[in-house]
Amino acid sequence: MASLRDQLGGLVYSTEHGKTCPTCREALDACNCDNASEQQRLSALDGVVRIRRETSGRKGKGVTTVSGIPLPSGDLKRLAKTLKQRCGTGGAVKEGIIEIQGDHRDTLHQALSALGYQVKFAGG
Repeated sequence: MASLRDQLGGLVYSTEHGKTCPTCREALDACNCDNASEQQRLSALDGVVRIRRETSGRKGKGVTTVSGIPLPSGDLKRLAKTLKQRCGTGGAVKEGIIEIQGDHRDTLHQALSALGYQVKFAGG
């Protein structure tokens, strides 16, 4: 039978570095998980901004989603704020996708085209 020390197999608790990232186990000051995931998200984009209207999982309420914008998360939030003001409605940024409440596909298409993005309508 293995000893308790062998069962645990490693460091259980340490206050040497303060709080640590659960993914990479580095100190939060030295963690690069957010930067790495942001770079991975940006590299996976194809340069086309897609606008779609969705109702699934929202109890029938329509939401216009804008995906594929090649901006870092801080700039993406600022762009979402200007788009929400342009549409006169609320919304959110979730996982790199801008959600605008209601059906505002045409307004968003005009606004994003004016900013120089290549925009496509997606979905039905």
